[in-house]
Amino acid sequence: MPDYVTDVPPVTALPVAGQQGAFPVRRVYCIGRNYAAHAVEMGHDPDREPPFFFQKNPNNLDPSGTFPYPEHTSDVHHEAELAVYLKSGGKSIPVDDALEHVYGYGLSLDMTRRDLQGEMKKMGRPWEIGKAFERSAPVGPVHPAADVGHPSEGRLELKLNGDVKQEGDLNQMIWKVPEMISYLSEYFELAPGDVILSGTPSGVGPVKPGDTLEMTIDGLGSMTVTVT
Repeated sequence: MPDYVTDVPPVTALPVAGQQGAFPVRRVYCIGRNYAAHAVEMGHDPDREPPFFFQKNPNNLDPSGTFPYPEHTSDVHHEAELAVYLKSGGKSIPVDDALEHVYGYGLSLDMTRRDLQGEMKKMGRPWEIGKAFERSAPVGPVHPAADVGHPSEGRLELKLNGDVKQEGDLNQMIWKVPEMISYLSEYFELAPGDVILSGTPSGVGPVKPGDTLEMTIDGLGSMTVTVT
């Protein structure tokens, strides 16, 4: 083992449903505008166009059940998404082979500092300040595909303080999970521990301290996140 000149950063590891082991996170890829209705509400054409991705940091994923309202913003939005967890990877993965690389699935929120993201868009700058901040991706447990299969359909719902704000179905994704994996592998070498957040349906909106978010996906259970 080499001698390091600073403390070694901890590995982000997420709980796995029904198991004592944890899933170690390597990279986090997020696909944008992957539901037609959400593309429309964000002011874009819903036609199928080449997918685009941005990234969050591994330690942005947070299974604690709380979301601290971040600084330097007054407009934080919820985006409910399916998370895909990879057990293997590679380059130029064929679509037909893509699901062989999936370890499991889970629930995730892509919390977004919408005002800061909007400022970056206007200036043609990267979005990280609006997307990749601390604890910006609350997540539920990882559900192994060996237990839940590979969900290609199922209701996705998010309630804010008991009121339904987002609802859709996994079958409404413009780019399906195998296609996302294959496309990403053309531009990045995927590896075990990679996570893909697969986009959100319409209905995104603001949260404030004291709010409670309840998210469910058929077959993957539910999670509750409190905004603090």
